[in-house]
Amino acid sequence: MAKYIHFLMGLTLLALAPICLCHKTYGGYLYPQFYDRSCPRAQEIVHSIVAKAVAKETRMAASLLRLHFHDCFVKGCDASILLDSTGAITSEKRSNPNRNSARGFEVIDEIKSALEKECPQTVSCADIMALAARDSTVLAGGPSWVVPLGRRDSKGASLSGSNNNIPAPNNTFQTILTKFKLQGLDIVDLVALSGSHTIGNSRCVSFRQRLYNQSGNSQPDFTLDQSYAAQLRTRCPRSGGDQNLFVLDFVTPKKFDNSYFKNLLSFKGLLSSDQVLVTKNTVSLELVKKYAADNDLFFEQFAVSMIKMGNISPLTGSRGEIRKNCRKINA
Repeated sequence: MAKYIHFLMGLTLLALAPICLCHKTYGGYLYPQFYDRSCPRAQEIVHSIVAKAVAKETRMAASLLRLHFHDCFVKGCDASILLDSTGAITSEKRSNPNRNSARGFEVIDEIKSALEKECPQTVSCADIMALAARDSTVLAGGPSWVVPLGRRDSKGASLSGSNNNIPAPNNTFQTILTKFKLQGLDIVDLVALSGSHTIGNSRCVSFRQRLYNQSGNSQPDFTLDQSYAAQLRTRCPRSGGDQNLFVLDFVTPKKFDNSYFKNLLSFKGLLSSDQVLVTKNTVSLELVKKYAADNDLFFEQFAVSMIKMGNISPLTGSRGEIRKNCRKINA
């Protein structure tokens, strides 16, 4: 009887045990409990400041999520995107994907400032961004996941990496997939992570080509629903209005859900880089159909893919540093 109870307890523990979220990196492991002793309130502090920022401006959830993505695709998840330009550093904030569009830096500054008071030079800016991306997703109604921690901050930035590695709105499907594969991500990650476009905005300049001159022949993109296109043209003219903002998901713009995928199947994806998931590849089309039909499946895969993305080439061990100020390297 005692053996049987022991066996049952073992099964229960197995059922409760999380999938190992320890990710081996060059200098050590990333693991969720990294700050449990050195800064036990770290996650609580990040969450409270992100919650305050999102309550003030809903759009901030998408901005913080995007910041983590734009950081990880350049030299790995090392907070290089946060560095301002100095004599020795040319900031990634100047790159085409980030100029006039990357935002949320002040929220990261506020979190860093609070954490420096709580536990000086302990929590990296890179980990702050990973946690803020998760908290933003949850606050918008999306899935949660356990964030592996222990990243350190880079001592440099890469303007060329930012210009070349981050997928652009007008890239072909193959180019986007190649950019994901170079980061160790696959087609499933590509489709699931594109689902982050269920929240947030895009500027007219990012999709104008689709409305007026998709292939350089003065013709619109016919894979875009024409009544939707006509609606978009009213605020995105042939010239001017570059910075006019449009919601990426017009059905539930502030809610993290699978409407994005349903929109793609109705040919109402705002960006060309969204719509190609349906028009250019049968594998991605099938994934879009699956996520459009099953919100839980989308949430599950999004969480898995975010953990995977957050593990792109982190600095660990003695590599990099823990910046005191996320905008500049330590003196």
